[in-house]
Amino acid sequence: MHVSLTTPALLFPAISLLLLAYTNRFFSLAALIRSLSRDEHPVHTSQLKNLRQRISIIKRMQESGVMSFALCVLCMIFIYIGFNKIGSVIFGCSLLLLLYSLLLSVIEIRISVDALNIHLKEMDK
Repeated sequence: MHVSLTTPALLFPAISLLLLAYTNRFFSLAALIRSLSRDEHPVHTSQLKNLRQRISIIKRMQESGVMSFALCVLCMIFIYIGFNKIGSVIFGCSLLLLLYSLLLSVIEIRISVDALNIHLKEMDK
């Protein structure tokens, strides 16, 4: 498979937007945690477990997204200097990391929905 210099360049805007979305999710979660710590209402143990799990997953999402971006840049460097085979392999690794990041995002969304369901159950009481 031949990967030209423009192929990995096409991922730059997509990965950048993805990282921005991940950062927004992190900031929203951080704000939620800070607001919960200021409230005088007790926080349910299952909510705390859920928040810890989401923080961990968002961290891995961001790390794999950044690594995907870095490998994309490295791929372009290798293609630019004429090492197309190595560049293609690195590009494949970049795509795999991007896929991993997206799968983590789906998992985090499911956990977030579980958190909302926990909150709704508490409101029913």
